[in-house]
Amino acid sequence: MKLISHRGNITGPDAAQENNPDRILSVLRMGFDVEVDVWLIDDQFFLGHDCPQYKIDIPILLQEGVWCHSKNISALERMLELGAHCFWHEEDAVTLTSRGYVWTYPGKMLTPISVCVMPETSKYSEKELKECCGVCTDYPLKYRKLEEDEKSEDRI
Repeated sequence: MKLISHRGNITGPDAAQENNPDRILSVLRMGFDVEVDVWLIDDQFFLGHDCPQYKIDIPILLQEGVWCHSKNISALERMLELGAHCFWHEEDAVTLTSRGYVWTYPGKMLTPISVCVMPETSKYSEKELKECCGVCTDYPLKYRKLEEDEKSEDRI
């Protein structure tokens, strides 16, 4: 299962560090994928949830493991041209990413190609979570530990 850090969070929401490029790179080095919020303003990319905060260069968007949530339509169009792994959604039940994953709004039905977004805010069963291909969460360390504990139990 893919473990995707929501905006670079690893142990819970941290508004002061979300979408910070240094944090994003650190979380990638930890072995997690990362969902980032991307804006395109005057032909320049920025990271930030509610507004463009951090000016960034294109290579960070093209790194393996980065999932780019387009915050404006111009960002989506440009990232598709560049080949970035990206998607657009607001409150849709699901949206398809540029690489064919089903980005699933919290609480909605999961499939084997679904990324379960913020499972901590919904009541998914353990079985449902195991059947999807990934989770995007503010708590990826918790989910990594659960996976490791499960693997240890399988060996016994």
